[in-house]
Amino acid sequence: MKLRFSLKYTVSLLTLATCAIAGQAAAADAAPVGNVQNARDKVSMCIGCHGIEGYKATFPELYHVPMIAGQNAKYIETALNEYKKGARSHPTMDAIAGSLSDQDIADLAAYYSNLK
Repeated sequence: MKLRFSLKYTVSLLTLATCAIAGQAAAADAAPVGNVQNARDKVSMCIGCHGIEGYKATFPELYHVPMIAGQNAKYIETALNEYKKGARSHPTMDAIAGSLSDQDIADLAAYYSNLK
């Protein structure tokens, strides 16, 4: 009887340990949650182009710079990650996005999606 209890106890401990490890791995893989307050210190690099209504940039060619205030957070995150990975390309955005951490991107997306 004692052996059966020990085996059940051991299996239970192994199950708990496996769940704990899987839970930690899932948490590590989870996308960071954006923090609007933390983004306030990070938006200065965006305001110069995206904060001016009707602004047009001339590098490498003349184009309209989109306003990102009120844009969907997931869209902003996707766009910044695409610039960071090279799937989208613009010299200024490539450099800026390349300097951002995943947390920075989540914070900026949260900040701009909350603006109107």
